[in-house]
Amino acid sequence: MGMDRYRVKPGDKVHLDRLDPDETSAWEGDKAAAKEAFVDLNAKLEALQELLYAEGKHKVLIVLQAMDAAGKDSTIRRIFDGTNPQGVKVQSFKVPTEEERAHDYLWRVHQHTPGDGEMVLFNRSHYEDVLVVRVKGFAPKERWEKRYDHIRHFEQLLADEGTTILKFFLHISKDEQKARFEDRLNDPTKHWKFRKGDLADRALWDDYMAAYEDAMERTSTADAPWYVIPANRKWYRDWVITRILVERLEALKMAFPPAEEGLADLVIA
Repeated sequence: MGMDRYRVKPGDKVHLDRLDPDETSAWEGDKAAAKEAFVDLNAKLEALQELLYAEGKHKVLIVLQAMDAAGKDSTIRRIFDGTNPQGVKVQSFKVPTEEERAHDYLWRVHQHTPGDGEMVLFNRSHYEDVLVVRVKGFAPKERWEKRYDHIRHFEQLLADEGTTILKFFLHISKDEQKARFEDRLNDPTKHWKFRKGDLADRALWDDYMAAYEDAMERTSTADAPWYVIPANRKWYRDWVITRILVERLEALKMAFPPAEEGLADLVIA
């Protein structure tokens, strides 16, 4: 079964309340052993990303979505810290600017998708337009309802043009979010991470879960799959995501470009 246990297959129904954010079923050892395995796995990822950049033929888009405090930033930091910054970009999508609002909602997204040899990480993404827009009522249903088809077609365009797309929902429990919020409030060095508005979103937890379920059910395709990652345990979250990335990158069968002719006879004075 492997990592496919977390993949939302086309046509699957998603019931987040039936998926345990604490589960670690894909790992048979203890936490310490998993952390050791992660180091080796992460080294493979770094080598594969270097190969991706050197070959310059493939492009990879990674989408991270989650409730507040689920660990999007720490996931990026822990998994991609050792990758080549020339070939890896992180793009966050916050409240649209005036210029962005003057265009269609995908306009600001498309310009940040990866080019050849690049790996781009979306920290939040175009999915905000069927999540927060839906839950907060920023657009009427007849408008955001059409966006599932838009997004599916947009991602299919990217895939058809050679982009490998992987979308991860970091699944934490409401209790775990509470504990992480309290940790931020109790630590002055983490106060900058906390907004009072986070509590307003927390009060809408069930509405957000319903919105995430619909989004994943309606946009998880063979070429742009969603993965629901148990994320209460950070060590397990990191290991699972890294393993999925390594498996997908290895499947690209990449190779370094051939060396320039004459290097064997070159003498450096």
